[in-house]
Amino acid sequence: MEEMNERVCIVCSQSKKEGITIISQFVCEDCESEIVHTNTEDSKYHFFIHQLKQIMMPEKV
Repeated sequence: MEEMNERVCIVCSQSKKEGITIISQFVCEDCESEIVHTNTEDSKYHFFIHQLKQIMMPEKV
C-alpha cells in the first residue's frame, strides 16, 4: 500500500494526510466537508472564499 505523506491545508494550515488537491493546492478532508456544508450567509463562508483564492490557475505562456 502506498504511504500517504502529510500536506499542509491551505484553509486551516494544519498538516493532514487525507484531503483533495485542487490544481496544486491541498484542502484537508475536514475543511472540505465544512466548506461544502457552510451556508453562504455564514461568516465562515467569506473566510473560506478568501483562503480558496490562493488556488490560482497557472497562466499560459
